[in-house]
Amino acid sequence: MHVTSSIHDGASAPAREPSLWERYAEVRQTSIGLCSPLSIEDHGLQSMPDASPAKWHLAHTTWFFETFLLTPQLPGYSPTHPEFRNLFNSYYEAIGDRPLRALRHVLSRPSLAQVHSYRAAVDEAMEKLLACDLPPDVAGLVLLGINHEQQHQELIVTDVKHGLWTNPTRPAYRNDRVPALPIRPSDANLSDTQWITFDEGLYAVGCEGDGFSFDNEGPRHEVYLQPFRLASRLVTNNEYLQFVNDGGYSKAELWLSEGWDCIRANRWTAPLYWEQRNGDWWHYTMDGMEPVDADAPVCHVSYFEGDAFARWAGARLATEFEWEVAARECKLEGNLLESNKLQPMPGDWSGKLSQMFGDVWEWTGSAYLGYPGFKPAAGAVGEYNGKFMCNQMVLRGGSCATPRSHIRATYRNFFPPHARWQFMGIRLANGN
Repeated sequence: MHVTSSIHDGASAPAREPSLWERYAEVRQTSIGLCSPLSIEDHGLQSMPDASPAKWHLAHTTWFFETFLLTPQLPGYSPTHPEFRNLFNSYYEAIGDRPLRALRHVLSRPSLAQVHSYRAAVDEAMEKLLACDLPPDVAGLVLLGINHEQQHQELIVTDVKHGLWTNPTRPAYRNDRVPALPIRPSDANLSDTQWITFDEGLYAVGCEGDGFSFDNEGPRHEVYLQPFRLASRLVTNNEYLQFVNDGGYSKAELWLSEGWDCIRANRWTAPLYWEQRNGDWWHYTMDGMEPVDADAPVCHVSYFEGDAFARWAGARLATEFEWEVAARECKLEGNLLESNKLQPMPGDWSGKLSQMFGDVWEWTGSAYLGYPGFKPAAGAVGEYNGKFMCNQMVLRGGSCATPRSHIRATYRNFFPPHARWQFMGIRLANGN
């Protein structure tokens, strides 16, 4: 939230930057707002081991501030629920034990009301802490906690979506259902794809400057890139449907070996949430079942599907460095969480590089590894990113569930190649 200064001499002064407390309070309230359409029962949904109940997300993000900030930094602070230290731990081995991730749905106690009370108590204590003159390292931990909660806001959306879709009645997430998107006939064809060309050369990549970034976004370093071209827009549902109709899911030559095993074992024949009704394709959205919009970006596809589609199209996925070089000249704007659409939308077909931020996370062809010179931080917070640098692929750009203040060109998301319940999509690249 930005607070506008008072008006002097008929002109408004530049809006001041929000205080650390204001940023904290806004993010905390956003999490509650995302859960407001949910029933008490909805808060306990965990439809698969990779997802978590909304109640757990609300508690775990609170646990983060209590564990890493209040307990060590606020004089006289004593947790009112010491058992929460392990109960709402996610994966921090240095902190202690925790329940199995796949069994978070069995935590019927504490109740949702008790979790809300826990959040309120921690917020009150955090207000006291943030009123102090904090040293830079502690202020940095607060920013980490804020960004950590923003990550969980996206997970609340995607985990709830998967949980509600699992219900055979396909209930909508929110009651104020918006009208179904118009289904426009589309003549889009991959042969019409417009490409943006980038020269070969030595490029600096990774974060720099004083703004917040995660440790895996640095150190900044140089990479050499061959000439490459990036599609001006994301792959659409209509274009992906051409792949489906051409038997893309039955052509082993298009798939990586593990991907072929994955689609056969899981019997995938289309993106997640797609189903046919009377010969037409529909998909589950946060507003319930709707016809697939031909011109909207294809979404909820795995890395394996993105890679196979690119091969079918005679192209490839961009590397994460190609994506970053292309994106850093783009404005940080798009269909992000603040739009409240919670669904990818048709983009700009003008031939300009578009939708680099928002709508869908874009799979890259890059494995998630540390940059040259990367070293995890000491202590438990060092487990945040570095320990996952194995068997994961990098995604870039954010999605329709990513908060705007959370995303940037250097941001590196990562998931295993079979994952697809997040808002994941495809942008084609070609060149050497």
